[in-house]
Amino acid sequence: MAKDGEKGEWKEYLWNPRTREFLGRTASSWGLILLFYVVFYIFLAGLFALTMYVMLQTLDDHKPTWQDRLSTPGMVIRPKADETYEIVYNIQNTESWDMYAQALDKFLSPYNNSIQAQKNVECTPDQYFLQEDSGDVKNNPKRSCQFNRTILEDCSGVSDRYYGYQDGKPCIIIKLNRVIGMLPGKDGQAPYVTCGAKRYKVGKDEWREDTEKIGELMYFPPNGTFNLMYYPYYGKKAQVNYSQPLVAVKFLNITANQDVNIECKINANNIPDGNERDKFAGRVSFKLRINTIN
Repeated sequence: MAKDGEKGEWKEYLWNPRTREFLGRTASSWGLILLFYVVFYIFLAGLFALTMYVMLQTLDDHKPTWQDRLSTPGMVIRPKADETYEIVYNIQNTESWDMYAQALDKFLSPYNNSIQAQKNVECTPDQYFLQEDSGDVKNNPKRSCQFNRTILEDCSGVSDRYYGYQDGKPCIIIKLNRVIGMLPGKDGQAPYVTCGAKRYKVGKDEWREDTEKIGELMYFPPNGTFNLMYYPYYGKKAQVNYSQPLVAVKFLNITANQDVNIECKINANNIPDGNERDKFAGRVSFKLRINTIN
């Protein structure tokens, strides 16, 4: 009997035919609750949309309103075989170095002189190419300076389509990461790249450098400079055809059949040196090994 009573109470709670209540509430009560939540969530959605609209009015499509960036831009190299930044090949094995030449060809194709002449303009060297807005009038799209691959001379792939890899004199291309508004260098002094032996640990308290293995280097453009006319960078939307300046390093007589640890870094009078926590801040390290025997 007790079970029948409990069962009846549950049935009556779900639907009471006498009071016409469902789950303890009449249709009008449920209707008022539903109406309240509909109005409440419409209000929240409207408030969110209004907040987003007001926020979007403060943003510029071509330039970030706020920038929180490192004071030292990162550096990368090409060709990059993998995430370990190791370039290893055998002169006698064409397939081992041809992939590097092809990677450089692909990377430098946008820098072909004909493409640069169509898209970009000739600028005055050794000074910033400033294109500021005039009040509320936006100077967009902004022009970009030509960087012709022939500037890289022996490392352009024009006179030597294999970039020196077949002769054991490989070229490495270096570029700085893009940073909007950065003016790298003051008082007319352009930033430049230098490469040397990287200090690495070989024991608990022992460090070593491969200074004697690196040999002679050649930089293109001369002195490994990033000309000031390629700065500042105004952003991908504002400066659609921007071509990053490059520096090429050619290793003329690096020691063969041995690992050589190399570090290249940016030098500028207004860019602080990178720190040990970020290995790509203002510098890039890689291992180069050229084998001459199978």
